[in-house]
Amino acid sequence: MPRGSTALVTGSGGLIGSECARLLCEEGWDVVGIDNDMRRVFFGDKGSTALIVKGLQEKYASYSHAAIDIRDRKAIREVFEQERPDFIIHTAAQPSHDKAASIPYEDFDVNAAGTVNLLVAARDFCPESPFCFTSTNKVYGDRPNDLPLRELEKRYDYADGRDGIDESMSIDSCLHSLFGASKAAADLMCQEFGRYFKMPVGIFRGGCLTGPQHSAVELHGYLAYIVLCAVTGREYTIYGYKGKQVRDQIHSRDVARLFLEFYAAPRCGEVYNLGGGRANSLSILETIELLQEMGYKMRYSYDPANRTGDHICYISDLTKIRSHFPKWRQEYRIERIVEEIVQRHVVPANTKSV
Repeated sequence: MPRGSTALVTGSGGLIGSECARLLCEEGWDVVGIDNDMRRVFFGDKGSTALIVKGLQEKYASYSHAAIDIRDRKAIREVFEQERPDFIIHTAAQPSHDKAASIPYEDFDVNAAGTVNLLVAARDFCPESPFCFTSTNKVYGDRPNDLPLRELEKRYDYADGRDGIDESMSIDSCLHSLFGASKAAADLMCQEFGRYFKMPVGIFRGGCLTGPQHSAVELHGYLAYIVLCAVTGREYTIYGYKGKQVRDQIHSRDVARLFLEFYAAPRCGEVYNLGGGRANSLSILETIELLQEMGYKMRYSYDPANRTGDHICYISDLTKIRSHFPKWRQEYRIERIVEEIVQRHVVPANTKSV
C-alpha cells in the first residue's frame, strides 16, 4: 500500500463495510466512509447503523464520514473528484430479499442506479483503482433449486456429490425476487465496466456474510437474527423446507481480508462466489441444535410457506477464489462465528467495542 493511500467504503456502517473500514484503518489507510443509515429507513430503529458509524469515528482518526446517499449522483461525483480514492469497496445496498417487493423503486434505485453512480464516478476520476462490489448469490435466483437434492435427517444436500455452486451457474430465466433482480443489474454493470472500460472491478457474489456487528432483523441477517432469538428468548419462525434449508456462513473479517487480496491482485470484471464453503454450512435445524448445545434452547414455530424464490440448499464453491488468491485463508470456522455473535448479545451493551 502506497503511503497516504485512501480507500472509499460505501455502506460503512453495515456489517461488511464497517469491517472493511476497521481493517483498512488498522492497515494504515485513510478511509472515507459513505453511509446515510438507510438501514434504519428499511428496517426501523433496530436496523440502524448509527452507533457503528459513531464507533468508527471515535476509534479511528484516519476514518472520515460522509452521510450521503449513493443515489445522489452529484454528491457521489464530488466525493470521488475530491478524494480520488486508491481503492473502492462498495457494500451499500437495500439488502433484503423479502423487503424489496414492498419498495421496488427504492430497491432498484439503491442497488442498481446507486451502483452505476459509483462506477461512472470511478471511471471518470480513478479508473485504475481496484473496485470491490458485494453482489449476492440471489443473482442466481431460484436456479440452485433445480439441482438434484437429497433429503437427510436435518438438511438437504446435493445429490450429485458436488462440493458447492460455482460461477458457471446461469443467472437467466428463473425467479429471482426483486432484490435478486436489482442486484443482478448491478452485478452485470460491474462486469461491464470492468471488461468494457478495462477497470479492475471484482464482483463477489456473497452467500451468508455474517459476524457479531450484524444489525440483524427478521428480513435480513439470518444467522445473527436466529442467535439473537436464542439468546433473548424471542420466538423464531422457520419458513418452509422443513427447516432443512442450508446456507454457508462467512465472517465479515474474512471478507474484508479477501478484498485486500483483490486490491493486491485485481482483475477486470471478474466474478467470484463468496461464502463459508461446505465446512461452514448449516441448516436451520442444525443451527438450532448447535445453539442448544451451547445452552440456548430455541423457541420456534414453523410456517410451511417458504419465502418466494428462496434457496433450498446453497453452498459456495470457493475453488476460483482460492485459485486467484492463494494467500487468503478463512480464519473463522462456524462454531467461532456463532460464539462471537452470542457474546455480542450476552455482554452488556456498554462494554461492547466497535
